[in-house]
Amino acid sequence: MTVTTRPGWNTLPALMYHSVSAVGGPMRDLAVPPALLREQLQALAGAGYRLVGLTEALDLLAAGSGEKLIAVTFDDGYRDFLTEGVPVLKETGAGATLYASVGHLGGTAGWLGESAPDFGPMLTWDELGEVAAAGVEIGNHSLIHHPLDVLPSAQLRDEITSSHDQLEQRLQVKVRSFAYPHGYNSRRVRDLVASTGYDNATEVGRRLHTPGEKRLAVPRLQPTPDHSGADLVELVRHGEPGLAPKVKQIAQPGWRVARKVARTFGRNLT
Repeated sequence: MTVTTRPGWNTLPALMYHSVSAVGGPMRDLAVPPALLREQLQALAGAGYRLVGLTEALDLLAAGSGEKLIAVTFDDGYRDFLTEGVPVLKETGAGATLYASVGHLGGTAGWLGESAPDFGPMLTWDELGEVAAAGVEIGNHSLIHHPLDVLPSAQLRDEITSSHDQLEQRLQVKVRSFAYPHGYNSRRVRDLVASTGYDNATEVGRRLHTPGEKRLAVPRLQPTPDHSGADLVELVRHGEPGLAPKVKQIAQPGWRVARKVARTFGRNLT
């Protein structure tokens, strides 16, 4: 069966946000200030899109909904999501999925190195509970934010299953969605994600998701502080321009080998 990619009808744009703040330096694109987030979401709603979390979007798509849907997701779990992001979601009528880095809750984003303080603290468990109570879907972003596709089997299992169990037990919610740290995944990783009880997962991808693709590797588009509301409407209609998304998809296996070799010699390539 040939799946067409008519924007806005049978494709699903999924947005990948991180911090709701303003950050300088090399990590600048991972932060969108509250006022700009409001502008972006209002522009999308004004263009006729319904903004929901990823699991809800996929379920509606599978049920044949004729709505123009956008999945809104936030990675990592910074405290500014609760203080700045949730009010914007409520104001704009948007749903969302928040992917929590479970092992970093109550601390900082240690995987960002020297840039971690720029993003402020991570949510605590109690604050994550407040996010869930606000109607935001809670997804899992692993335990310690390692690139999962190069981990030994025992460590991989701990990253995916221990964090899942902690989220469900402490929050008393069903966790159906997973976000691969740095976007890296493989058949081995996806199979374990599926067997743990998740029914969907996200990578980076930088392209639109179509119904014929795997629910365990949903690609996302990244809004940045350089996207006005109008810019973001164009991005979700057509996806990222150029060949970069396809080239990255083709290069994944070779890049995985390079990262495995680097890990063997004590280096970490992200």
